[in-house]
Amino acid sequence: QVQLVESGGGSVQPGGSLRLSCAASGSIVSVNAMGWFRQAPGKQRESVAGFISGGSTNYADSVKGRFTLFRDIAKNAMYLQMNSLKPEDTAVYFCNAHITARGTSRYDYWGQGTQVTVSS
Repeated sequence: QVQLVESGGGSVQPGGSLRLSCAASGSIVSVNAMGWFRQAPGKQRESVAGFISGGSTNYADSVKGRFTLFRDIAKNAMYLQMNSLKPEDTAVYFCNAHITARGTSRYDYWGQGTQVTVSS
């Protein structure tokens, strides 16, 4: 069984910073892709940043220059450094991963989400 766990959310003032983390655990054969999505109140879930193993990192236009994604391959972990946060960044942030695991054909996994609130 595979599980994704997020952490690092919180409340900050505009211009502040947060670092989100996501760790995958379980019977993992390979992590093929990882990324972050977010969902603000009353809005649909949107892609924030992500990467494909061995490929480049992609960012939503709204976060380019402010957010940085990186990973620890050995730990099956991913981090999102969020700087210069704006009120419109307020959302629940979800970790998503495409994982090949032992004993299952399931491939797409989601974390439970971590709240990020940016306000004065």
